[in-house]
Amino acid sequence: MPTLRVAIVGAGPAGIYAADILLREAHVHDVSIDLFEQLPAPYGLVRYGVAPDHPRIKGIINALRDVLDRGVVRLFGNVRFGEDITLDDLKKHYHAVVFSTGAIKDADLDVPGVELEGSYGAADFVSWFDGHPDVPRTWPLTAESVAVIGNGNVALDVSRILAKHADDLLPTEIPANVYEGLKASPVTDVHVFGRRGPAQVKFTPLELRELGELRDVDMIVYDEDFDHDEASKTAIATNKQVMVMNRVLEQWRTRETGQASRRLHLHFYAKPLEFVGDDEGRLTAIRYERTRPNGQGGVEGTGEVREIPIQAAYRAVGYFGSPLPGVPFDERHGVIPNHEGQVLDDDNQQIPGVYATGWIKRGPVGLIGHTKSDAMETVQHIVNDQASWWTPADPTEAAIPALLTARGVDYTDLDGWHNLDAHELALGEAEGRERIKVVPRDEMVDVSLGRAAATPARADSAGSRTS
Repeated sequence: MPTLRVAIVGAGPAGIYAADILLREAHVHDVSIDLFEQLPAPYGLVRYGVAPDHPRIKGIINALRDVLDRGVVRLFGNVRFGEDITLDDLKKHYHAVVFSTGAIKDADLDVPGVELEGSYGAADFVSWFDGHPDVPRTWPLTAESVAVIGNGNVALDVSRILAKHADDLLPTEIPANVYEGLKASPVTDVHVFGRRGPAQVKFTPLELRELGELRDVDMIVYDEDFDHDEASKTAIATNKQVMVMNRVLEQWRTRETGQASRRLHLHFYAKPLEFVGDDEGRLTAIRYERTRPNGQGGVEGTGEVREIPIQAAYRAVGYFGSPLPGVPFDERHGVIPNHEGQVLDDDNQQIPGVYATGWIKRGPVGLIGHTKSDAMETVQHIVNDQASWWTPADPTEAAIPALLTARGVDYTDLDGWHNLDAHELALGEAEGRERIKVVPRDEMVDVSLGRAAATPARADSAGSRTS
């Protein structure tokens, strides 16, 4: 029975789910899987894309940990595809590769003034407050009034972190530099803008309810947004999630406001038109058009233009994938072109041995758990495509550690992740918290490899590496 050697590039949920399913589904083959991750730690989006005050969502890590801790899948962290290891390298040592690199950039927002000082991408802000090692350790939190553009869960995460009092984040794994930045923030008002109505939002009920639980933060909704058309009424009556969220919003309409030190405003039927700036290129206001239901579940412009003073804006209109060296890429949709996970070339023909799963396969839509069905589809093709697998010159498991060592790559492995995990838990325990993340990449690697361990004082300090 031949051993199927598979490389998976990206050790987030999509990659780990793919490894797990491949191990269970490839009944006619022995399977050997290596996970390659550019960061020193695994778990991708769950570690660096989910707000720190979402422990229930982060519980997904427990399931991912179970897959890795079986000891069947090897992990190579701190390895950059295209630099430390290439597609040609993988062809020499594996029968196939699966790309599961996700989508970490912000999608574009095509409005004038988006380049002004004070205009930011939500993805960058999420990376900052989640302690991503490759972003600057400071963030310009100087605005009193802030706009967040978008009506999805990322928009709510960003809004909640901006409006929430920093002390209420201390029970989480929030890094010290993030706490200090948020603690000093002078914000009083966060305005969330969505061009459609409250019955068409892309939030989930859990995310929405959590907004209303913020201490010393008033939830402000506007009566003019709740004159539902028939399509909205039908959505509320027939969709349980919409029904629950409508109930939450209606409760907020009856709340007393005016006592809290901060306010979180939800503006529906509000289409951003322009970010307005001053003569020095600094953001001063958002200009938007009131929309209205068009009778078919969508909206149309009313011609009524409004303006709200702001000093910062966050674009939370979606994520976008990034190209990988030597791998086809759809610049328009931000994905690797594929048919059910089989990667396609410019002529729409299948490329032997190359597959994709997760957001880089289908785009950044759906919840984390949806990547399981993605992975299942891709894995079925891998198993059935034996005739078109690569023929590796050296498929031995010893080849990859030798290659990375020869290139001077400080790669981390599963034992290294266990070292880092234990260290972060110990840092948290010393402060009465569950965990405190080590942020700088070099310190993550040092702790993982058992070299000079980061001290509690340095673990959350500004890293020397920025992007």
